[in-house]
Amino acid sequence: MSIFDAIGIAGTGVTVNRKWMDAVSDNLANINTATRTSDPAYEAKYVVAAEAADGKGTQVAGIVTGSAEGRRVYEPTHPLADEQGYVKYPDIDMSSQMTSLMMAQRAYQANLQTITTAKEAYSSALQLGKG
Repeated sequence: MSIFDAIGIAGTGVTVNRKWMDAVSDNLANINTATRTSDPAYEAKYVVAAEAADGKGTQVAGIVTGSAEGRRVYEPTHPLADEQGYVKYPDIDMSSQMTSLMMAQRAYQANLQTITTAKEAYSSALQLGKG
């Protein structure tokens, strides 16, 4: 482990949490995207994080998508409504997405604070030899 590993490890956390926030943002942006009942609904995105291959930090192992089945809503006046008056919306829960967004934001901030603290510690260490 080198002296700058703290910054590198926290940097991997920043990257993963940014991608997590991007996925949640996409899900929230498409929560009211209506489609025809014959078409697939927007599929929610979920980031899968895993330990980095070198064991230092974390990485995005993949993006898992939700169901394209969606939920049918009766809106007979909607331009995309079928002959029974139904349209399809993504099956995304707003409260769970907001919770995920707050968790990702807090983790992102914690990683940035780790980088700042490590940088300050390294700067202080360089000042030890100066009179």
